[in-house]
Amino acid sequence: MSNQSRMFKDQLYEQFARIGKALASPKRLELLDLLAQGERRVESLANEASTSLANCSQHLQVLREARLVEARKEGLYVFYRLADEAVSGFWLALRSLAERRLADVERVVRDYFEAPEELEPVGHDELLGRVRHSSVTVLDVRPVEEYRAGHIPGAVSVPLEELERRLSELPRDQEVIAYCRGPYCVFAVHAVELLRKRGFTAYRFEEGIPEWRLAGLPVAVGEE
Repeated sequence: MSNQSRMFKDQLYEQFARIGKALASPKRLELLDLLAQGERRVESLANEASTSLANCSQHLQVLREARLVEARKEGLYVFYRLADEAVSGFWLALRSLAERRLADVERVVRDYFEAPEELEPVGHDELLGRVRHSSVTVLDVRPVEEYRAGHIPGAVSVPLEELERRLSELPRDQEVIAYCRGPYCVFAVHAVELLRKRGFTAYRFEEGIPEWRLAGLPVAVGEE
């Protein structure tokens, strides 16, 4: 290989490595997962990721330098979002690869999510069929800003922390299918447990908006 070709290869793979370096942090991966739900304020991201504002800002800057996220300022606040849908697809592909190749992923998930058989989740094909026949109430239990950024059309927004005091808003003559951020989010699990204790027939949707969008299904934005 000529020196010129070697230089080309080195420069090319150095650029590819920028993405790998930006992702070499559990906290930055968690931030990408949160941003896959929609645009968020830095303070909100820091709170959700259980980290300091300064630490969160540093992680976001690394992701921004790798062109994985973008930022905008509104008054005194800074908002971040994924650079485009390709970043969300890349994150889901990375997660899927880890699930297939790393046995520890399955162990960690099993240890935390071990649940009774009746709490097994509903897949998106089954959910679609029920939605088309208007036979269920779809419940979005994520924070309201994530709902506004993108939700399953027709879904009702009731954040988990508000669910118990707003049960009267849900019809009791329909099944309720709750969803949150995806397969590793516990909001929907807790929502289903609460709903069943209060006499509802409830199930958990196993995916979230990033997976729903990646499947080519429609996503609504704003207030329903």
